[in-house]
Amino acid sequence: MEDQIYQYHAEMCQVFSHPKRLEVINILRDGEMPVTELAQKLGLTIGNLSQHLSMMKERRILTTRKEGNMVYYRILNPKLIRCFDMMLEMLFEQIRQDATLLEVNAK
Repeated sequence: MEDQIYQYHAEMCQVFSHPKRLEVINILRDGEMPVTELAQKLGLTIGNLSQHLSMMKERRILTTRKEGNMVYYRILNPKLIRCFDMMLEMLFEQIRQDATLLEVNAK
């Protein structure tokens, strides 16, 4: 059972290994959006974006709602945003530490 949990965790983390997928999460933090608008904001073709969205939906990061011929995407679990923001905080802390080290070494 524990091995299976680690496997699921690793699969979910694969979603976070591409900058455009991270950008999708950030864009969708405030609510759902149609795939066409999402593609426009990301500067991607619908075909390219669909590959990312499919993976994210398969890993249960995103869910969809269809209205007519429009498909809307949203984040499935809002806890994901807290994780996303925590990772960003860690990255900014590292950047600040690196900048401090560079300043110290430059003197």
